Amino acid sequence: MSKFLHVRHKPPKELSQPRELVVVCAPMRSNINLSRMVRLAGCCGVERMLCTGPVKLERRIARDGADTVRIETHRTLLPMLDSLREEGYRLVGLEQTTNSHSLHDYRFVRRTAIVVGNERTGLTDDILARLDDVVEIPVWGLPYSYNVATATSMALYEYCRQFPEG
Repeated sequence: MSKFLHVRHKPPKELSQPRELVVVCAPMRSNINLSRMVRLAGCCGVERMLCTGPVKLERRIARDGADTVRIETHRTLLPMLDSLREEGYRLVGLEQTTNSHSLHDYRFVRRTAIVVGNERTGLTDDILARLDDVVEIPVWGLPYSYNVATATSMALYEYCRQFPEG
């Protein structure tokens, strides 16, 4: 008999305090990517996502995240970023740029807003100019970058690894 027994749906790990992490999304081209990111946010204990553009979730993909993550929709991204800065969030973009930090070395602060760009165009220059930091995820093969939902998963997982209690 194996020493490993499959346990389906272990209860979520309790956080000692709410996460001070917000996910901010440029308009997404794909409802599937957005839905995957909502499911991810739910799994990570993220309570709030700010989105621009049309927001339509595929509930079979977003699963419980559709009920546990508060999604706020706004017309444009820049005023949202200014408001988050006023609320004390560090604005961290997820993008490949000339001076971006590797996710491997980046130290998040607890009160962080991770800003995610559009699948094709990424983060525009006016958005990049508003950010405090930009983080990129190293790529060792082709294509040159990860899918937006996959990259967001890696960044949120790293944030949660650094702040496992919330």
